[in-house]
Amino acid sequence: MASVMTLTPLLLLICSNIFMTVAWYGHLKFTDARLWIVILASWGIALIEYCFAVPANRIGYLHGWTAGQLKITQEIVTLLVFALFAVVVLGEQLGWRHLGAFACMIGAACFMFLGRN
Repeated sequence: MASVMTLTPLLLLICSNIFMTVAWYGHLKFTDARLWIVILASWGIALIEYCFAVPANRIGYLHGWTAGQLKITQEIVTLLVFALFAVVVLGEQLGWRHLGAFACMIGAACFMFLGRN
């Protein structure tokens, strides 16, 4: 069973990516908003995202994750959060290309989590 400190970085990365996805892509639902307002709003949301991302990486690194493991985990979480956002918020459909990209990321994660060097 995974310890709390092992799961904490993952949970923080999920929170981080939810905020970052909204910051980067949420404005696509509001195309009539002025660009400068969208930029300021996105920066504000990104600040909240950093409050999750920085502790996720610090805690993970201090509890045995390598920087590479943290990065690939973040990328996989990003892909999952974005896919859900694209479907639910933007009304887009996922296809075989999305599945292929996800399979490649899983392969990359396997390489990062095998051994220490």
